[in-house]
Amino acid sequence: MKQKDITTKRLRFRRLKATDLEGWDQFFLSDRAQYVGGGSESGEALSWRVFSSLLGHWHLRGTGPFAIEKLEDAQVIGMAGPWYPRGWPERELTWSLWGAEYEGFGYATEAVKALRRHVTRDLGWDRIVSYVDPSNAASIKLCESLGCIEDPNIALPDDDPTMAFVHPVCSPVSKSALT
Repeated sequence: MKQKDITTKRLRFRRLKATDLEGWDQFFLSDRAQYVGGGSESGEALSWRVFSSLLGHWHLRGTGPFAIEKLEDAQVIGMAGPWYPRGWPERELTWSLWGAEYEGFGYATEAVKALRRHVTRDLGWDRIVSYVDPSNAASIKLCESLGCIEDPNIALPDDDPTMAFVHPVCSPVSKSALT
């Protein structure tokens, strides 16, 4: 399946590519990545394997997390998108901004809204979950601001100590939950 880029007023979402590894490494090997299995103690080998799984998701599922590029300068500021590896209990919408300098501009909100539309309209998902580390206050706040509801009864990946948030999904009649 050929996946088209998705654009919003300020952002473009495109398939991750090998040249994004450097930006991913800077993120994954920093403490910003503590909520996604990375951190300063992780090492380049683990970073490479995790990035490879993101790229491989596209080949195995036909879709996956997108690089988030700012339209104004084509700078990659993070990644977001569908995530459903083998053994994952629910189809997930995931995201990460790769540097603190990208926070506070609404990029994550814009990304999640655009990609919720994508997974429901283009991929046919009727349920969207995001798994969030209980210590990740910024992602919890984002989920809540977007109308997501925590569901403690949802199965968790690998029995991780995470919170599961269910996103509002629009019906064919009402698309307001996704705008």
